[in-house]
Amino acid sequence: MNISIHGIGWIHKEEYGCIMKEKRSSYTDGESVNARSGKDIFHYPFKNFGRLDTLSKMTCRAVALALDDAGIGYSPDRKQDIGIIGTNTAGSLHSDVQYFKDYLESGRTLSRANLFIYTLPSSPLGEAAIYFGLQGPLLYATGRDKALAAIMAMAADMTFHDEASAMLVGTAGEDEAVFFVVMKESDSGRSVLCNVDSAIEILNNTGTVPCIIKEFSNIKKGKSPR
Repeated sequence: MNISIHGIGWIHKEEYGCIMKEKRSSYTDGESVNARSGKDIFHYPFKNFGRLDTLSKMTCRAVALALDDAGIGYSPDRKQDIGIIGTNTAGSLHSDVQYFKDYLESGRTLSRANLFIYTLPSSPLGEAAIYFGLQGPLLYATGRDKALAAIMAMAADMTFHDEASAMLVGTAGEDEAVFFVVMKESDSGRSVLCNVDSAIEILNNTGTVPCIIKEFSNIKKGKSPR
């Protein structure tokens, strides 16, 4: 049974979009990736979105785009058997530093709880799980090299063994993020971009989010990966 990619959502400094639906939107002049509220991306209001740390905002935007690309809806009252695995190179270091600076500025006695909750690298994944109603496995994993390809393989194995009906797999940084929807091909009834083995091969040979998007966009257009 094939495990396949059914949707990809991405966002970086210049634009954001979906692969399967071939959507691509650019920012207006003077606008930055982290200045966007996300209202044009989410299906319903995201309460307290402005209070999220940067990695959580990037993660939730990319997940919303990936789900939309795969034709998977979500709502405040809907729970779904979907898991999520994420990775990046710095973990929660940026939030850790912000928290410790606030701790020092507060006289080494107290720091803001809203900073503390993002001092775990799994926190952005948790924010996505809460908003999108994800009830499958949640895991942050990293490594010295090719971590995104490695967690793609983990997600495929989880899907194959029915630990979740689908898995979201991706990476998020301060100014770019990409997430994939991984499902069993026979269970989805949705269009397929490529099988997971092909996706892993691309991720093993491609680095930045713009390069990843270029490779998978070529597959959608019927071109062979480089």
